[in-house]
Amino acid sequence: MHNEKLATTRTTPCSTFKIWNTLIGAENHYLLSPDQPFYHWDGTVREIPEWNKDLTLSEAFKVSCVPAFQDLARRTGRAKMETWIRLMPYGNGDLSSGIDDFWLPRPGKASIQISPFEQALLMRRLVRGELPFSESSRNLLYKIMLVKKTPGGKLYGKTGTGSLESGENLGWFVGFVQSSTKRFTFACLVKSHDASGAVARALTIQILEDSGML
Repeated sequence: MHNEKLATTRTTPCSTFKIWNTLIGAENHYLLSPDQPFYHWDGTVREIPEWNKDLTLSEAFKVSCVPAFQDLARRTGRAKMETWIRLMPYGNGDLSSGIDDFWLPRPGKASIQISPFEQALLMRRLVRGELPFSESSRNLLYKIMLVKKTPGGKLYGKTGTGSLESGENLGWFVGFVQSSTKRFTFACLVKSHDASGAVARALTIQILEDSGML
């Protein structure tokens, strides 16, 4: 663990919650295949060009399409979402800001909160099969979560980026690395004015490569 204070302080998970949104959607039988049509673009032009078109589940996950996963959360509904959040359990369980944005930082609104340490432990329980998600749901997630393959192993992860009212940014990367002999789960959070999910991902990859785990 590096920077124990940051690692154990809860904050908004941003788009790393797509990991759990996906699993819950799969358990509800809304998601069946990485290549299924998932997001139908509503014609609203958004600042990220990759979001301005129809997307499969795999494509939406890789470009972190917020409106696509907001649609999924609305389809799940608050009652089912709260049940799954409690079963895991996930962070402080606060869904009070709304079913389609409780994982995102919003000025003047609360969000669900979780620490990097809790994220890493939850991911460890997931890959060990200790959470109430079926093998088929986990396998679907892993297919869309694959980031990098090397002779040494496979890297699975999800980024997250958000802006705080303090003016600082959050950059997340949460996942696991699998080699032929071992599995390692992680959660990286960078908090600074120039932080982003891409920064956290690059930092994590560098650490894993330097340690011989990837």
